[in-house]
Amino acid sequence: MATTKVYIIYYSMYGHVETMAREVQRGANAVQGVEATLWQIPETLPDRVLEKMKAPPKSDDVAEIRPEQLSEADGFLFGFPSRFGMMPAQSIAFFESTHELWATQALASKPAGIFWSTGFHGGGQENTALTAITQLAHHGMIFVPLGYTFGEGMFEMSEVKGGSSYGAGTFAADGGRQPTDLELKQAFHQGRYLAEISKKLRIRKGVSPPHHLACSRSVGQKENHVFTT
Repeated sequence: MATTKVYIIYYSMYGHVETMAREVQRGANAVQGVEATLWQIPETLPDRVLEKMKAPPKSDDVAEIRPEQLSEADGFLFGFPSRFGMMPAQSIAFFESTHELWATQALASKPAGIFWSTGFHGGGQENTALTAITQLAHHGMIFVPLGYTFGEGMFEMSEVKGGSSYGAGTFAADGGRQPTDLELKQAFHQGRYLAEISKKLRIRKGVSPPHHLACSRSVGQKENHVFTT
């Protein structure tokens, strides 16, 4: 049986999302026949700015992903911190660089989930996911929400917990708070959950794409001028 590839692609400035991403990877790799790989979204800020922001160095054991590598995966989990209820500019820039994949709808019908970190309660724990779904929709990807599949952990009221029915999440507060055991368990669950769905929906090699996907290639190419004006 062929291996199902799940890519966990994240941007993390202070490490909170990276901690979640590693637990998501553990959960995905717990599914037999699944190979989950961590990837970092490239930084767009210059080193001088990052130093002033007191951002720690990026982990050197996780490679940066290139847009064309997305087509290799059968499923995705995208992680990022919230910036005013949205994904950060670094993540937006990465998605904007995927226009060639959009033009051919190369990622259509592939499942994808989202996880995140926010500073405090506010609206980021849901709004960050809601505003990110547009990126998946334009690529034709299948958004896989967490729902309430995490069970009792979704209803925990005795401690502060990030996450929602849209995906796993954590609170960073002023930066000093780290993901709790419960939040990490939810991240593990999301990784396993998405991996199981990716395995079921995996597009086998050699199967021709549906007619509408083939037609969309020419449509995408005609619209490609949108990215060059």
